[in-house]
Amino acid sequence: MLCTLLLLGSLLLSGCVKDMQDELNEGGWNHERSILSLKFENQVGQAVIERIDNSTGEVRVTLNVGAIDDLSKVTLESIILSYQGTASVANSETLDFSNPERKADITVTSPLGESRTYTVYVNEFRESLEGTWKINNMVVYGGTGPEYGGGRVYGLMDKSWCWYPDYSPAKEYDNSLTFTLESISDEGNTMGTCVNDAGPDGKYADFIFKGSSNPETHQDVDKKDYYRRIPEGESQWLRNYAAGTITFTDQNGRVTVCSLEDAGTYDMGHDKAVTVPNQAFLFNIGGVDDWTYIFTDYDVFVKKTRKLFIMVTKEG
Repeated sequence: MLCTLLLLGSLLLSGCVKDMQDELNEGGWNHERSILSLKFENQVGQAVIERIDNSTGEVRVTLNVGAIDDLSKVTLESIILSYQGTASVANSETLDFSNPERKADITVTSPLGESRTYTVYVNEFRESLEGTWKINNMVVYGGTGPEYGGGRVYGLMDKSWCWYPDYSPAKEYDNSLTFTLESISDEGNTMGTCVNDAGPDGKYADFIFKGSSNPETHQDVDKKDYYRRIPEGESQWLRNYAAGTITFTDQNGRVTVCSLEDAGTYDMGHDKAVTVPNQAFLFNIGGVDDWTYIFTDYDVFVKKTRKLFIMVTKEG
């Protein structure tokens, strides 16, 4: 009787162990073979990962190819897989994207040995700011009451008598801007260093509006707050692609924000427009309405300067 009970107990225990193992093996997590996230060196933004079916998937990433010397050896910085999954490539190993399709495969295997092959496609990214730009002109749209005819579009040197010649805005027109890309955030924002070189004349404009053109106080007015938007010498820049902005920070922490505009004619309203021959950094200035001095150069350049276009041409 005792032997019979022991044998029965052993069989029941064996059955329980087998049932538990079957349950574990049949559990959904044991079949998982997914890429949860990955990041390559010089990647811009997040990877887009899609499971197509049980055996295939796709990953799309954007890489700053200008910073990659050899597309046949692109380093995988990190890869996170589903629980206990294994991949055909590990952290710090490389993939070959030198083929015309810019693609490579990663195979992920589940704990039970099932596999899914992800095809990784690369979108090429190049930071268009990188390189050297020449400043060609500075144009403003401004004036109180444009709906009453007060709006004006002027190049700063269209009214050359408003500025002192030794440090007039024309001193900016031989300057060069050299942008260097240093890093890219996880959100896809680019950032780096800008050097505003004074050019062959070695001078920057001081943007002093002459007192002789100031009908209000007849005193000189320093307007660097309006016009020194791209810092002298070295500064830091950040480009936010989602917002469409470029932010400059000078060595004193002053921040200015602009957009980079392509060639074209930009309607300012009330029959006023600004034509950009190549490209331009566009800064929104704002200013203050002053109805007393409407229709004057003082109003356009000192009081109600609305927008500043720094016209540039990229070299090379």
